[in-house]
Amino acid sequence: MKSLTSDWYQKLVRPLLFRIDPENAHHLAMNLLRTAPQVPGGLRFLRSFAPPPQPRSVFGLQFRNPLGLAAGFDKNGVAIPAWEALGFGFVEIGTVTAKPQQGNPRPRIFRYPKQEALINRLGFNDEGAAVISERLRRLRASSFAPSIPIGVNLGKSKVTPLEEAPADYLESFRKLAPVADYIVLNVSSPNTPGLRSLQEGDALVALLRTVTEENAQRSSPRPLLLKIAPDLSDEALAEIVEICEKFAMAGLIATNTTLEHGALRGADETGGLSGGPLRARSTEVIRFLRARTRLPLIGVGGICDADAAREKMEAGAELLQIYTGYIFRGPGLLRELSTAIS
Repeated sequence: MKSLTSDWYQKLVRPLLFRIDPENAHHLAMNLLRTAPQVPGGLRFLRSFAPPPQPRSVFGLQFRNPLGLAAGFDKNGVAIPAWEALGFGFVEIGTVTAKPQQGNPRPRIFRYPKQEALINRLGFNDEGAAVISERLRRLRASSFAPSIPIGVNLGKSKVTPLEEAPADYLESFRKLAPVADYIVLNVSSPNTPGLRSLQEGDALVALLRTVTEENAQRSSPRPLLLKIAPDLSDEALAEIVEICEKFAMAGLIATNTTLEHGALRGADETGGLSGGPLRARSTEVIRFLRARTRLPLIGVGGICDADAAREKMEAGAELLQIYTGYIFRGPGLLRELSTAIS
């Protein structure tokens, strides 16, 4: 049975938001969440949607519950107090690049309500590592300092040649590791030309060697995770597992968006597909990885209801992340998922 909050969102709020261009609707929602701490009673209202605690300990961090916000929703880390109030057990901001980027031309987000899916080709639009690092530093020094883990998802700047990618990631890592609880290396977005080639053998080794060596020199090394694509072959997935274990990575995030759009059967757009059509493949990847490694896995892709959440956990994920499902189902989704995996 749907919760009252789900009904309220899906009958009143979502129809209004869905009358607006997807990117404009996203900016509107983010601006409201960003200002919540300054509105009397704002965070208290958001807390009314939060699920009960389900503490978990994964890669050395304590999570209030296993339900996180996936990277891509709050790229610049502007609404972290609101996400915590809404009940997320952790938040991953980004993708953040070393250099500020405008991203790809608009329109660049497309809704498919029938399939509960989105296509995006945003292209790592963000304010850059220096600005976002300073924002997180100020937040951690404020009265709204988060009590849940905050991860930062790092990507390659578009203007940086692929052969210089390790140095580009390293620049972002040095700025953001001091203010992050964990760091994710995103080598799987389909919207930055050539980025997915960094998942391949020698390129991945060079990237992980550069960042893990830097991390090891820190007085407090950060858990390092790798986010991978759903469109990889079994052979490629097995090679990634071997490389990640070699460099003692803290975990894997499976998966990013997909370039397989066959489920849409209609007007298509260039970009990464997320939501319902991705559910089965992302679960398949998680199951494949779990059979080959004990590295912690964060499952993401098509988690729009309780069955999808249970499926991911049973396949081997320790934590879950949601994005598209939250857009279609609203704040009541967290309680629904929490009940399913308790």
